[in-house]
Amino acid sequence: MRCPTCGVDYDRVIDSRASEDGYAIRRRRECLKCKRRYTTYERLEDAAIKVVKKGGVREPFLREKIRQGLEKACWKRPISPEQIETIIADVEHDVYSSFESEVESRTLGDMVMEKLREVDEVAYVRFASVYRQFKDVRDFVQELRPMLRAERADD
Repeated sequence: MRCPTCGVDYDRVIDSRASEDGYAIRRRRECLKCKRRYTTYERLEDAAIKVVKKGGVREPFLREKIRQGLEKACWKRPISPEQIETIIADVEHDVYSSFESEVESRTLGDMVMEKLREVDEVAYVRFASVYRQFKDVRDFVQELRPMLRAERADD
């Protein structure tokens, strides 16, 4: 593994532990040249799953695209990077255990929204507004209606 600071391929593993519910190994490494420490993740290489977009275009499933969307939705919300990583890991696990080669982008977006809703309702609405391409305030109200009804039922 090349050091992200100095680029030398000369390091040692300081600590290894299971991560993402056992679906990855987190390794803390130390560069033996510059002494900088960094973290790497080792994941099982699965068969590539393709995401089928609205227009029928197929793209590789990339956890990084999910992270980008979640980080935008969670901006300035009390959500830790660990919570975001847990959502990504849960969605990734669900995708690889439920689909063999393809998943529709709509299904994938719904999976992300379901996990996000459990963590933070404001971030959920932000994500939904971009994902479902809300056009006006009525779209927001329509998305909030079921949440408000559920809240009243709990009281």
